[in-house]
Amino acid sequence: MSLPADVPDAAVRLHAWSIPEREYARQEERRGSRHAYTRLDPVRTALVVIDMVPFFDGPYARGVVPQIQALADALRRAGGLVAWVLPGAGGPTAAREEFYGPRVAELYRTSGGSGPLAGRLRPEFTVDEERDLIVEKDAISAFFPGFCPLPGLLAERGIDTVLVCGVVTDVCVAGSARDAFTLGLRVVVVADGTATRSDEVHNATLLTLYRSFADVRPTAEVLDLIGAGYPGPSVAAAPEAGMTP
Repeated sequence: MSLPADVPDAAVRLHAWSIPEREYARQEERRGSRHAYTRLDPVRTALVVIDMVPFFDGPYARGVVPQIQALADALRRAGGLVAWVLPGAGGPTAAREEFYGPRVAELYRTSGGSGPLAGRLRPEFTVDEERDLIVEKDAISAFFPGFCPLPGLLAERGIDTVLVCGVVTDVCVAGSARDAFTLGLRVVVVADGTATRSDEVHNATLLTLYRSFADVRPTAEVLDLIGAGYPGPSVAAAPEAGMTP
């Protein structure tokens, strides 16, 4: 993910995300509530982290790391599942090379890196390799049949709700959210836990997802849902100061 020209290489940013009030009102009139999912069972919930690898870098990608880590820590403590999804190499196809051009097609094909899966993630993350799932996908979506083992692994564990975050909002995050919804899962996209190149693209994608495929909530609200669904001690931990809007 390339950096906007006016942002220093080392910058960290969060999107100024929003859903139009008229769309909130439309959903409230249609179903009686602003949000589709007002509770979740942490044990039946998976945090699905899409493509958080060094290849997809930029101030917005860096900005979502604390939110994702806070959600992962809280959901693990509540007995839920964390699933890290990496770009898979797959095989080159004539259509992809024709569409992207050979050089860019190869860059995307190898964007997930090489070596042990956990070591391919951004180094800022703390991964529990004994409890977390780490899988590769060979398609835009982590839920497209036959291109990623994730749907079957979630079904085996009785997962009915997925919290989707990562990069890029309008490509692999949106594609995964749509296909997860198609498969019958309850889908929540974390508004400040996903990133793309601009606020405009980010917000246009969130609007489409909220309208047709997924609930859209910020990290703080998702942490509240996890905590409310867990009968034990508090599981919520706020991200680092300055990383939330």
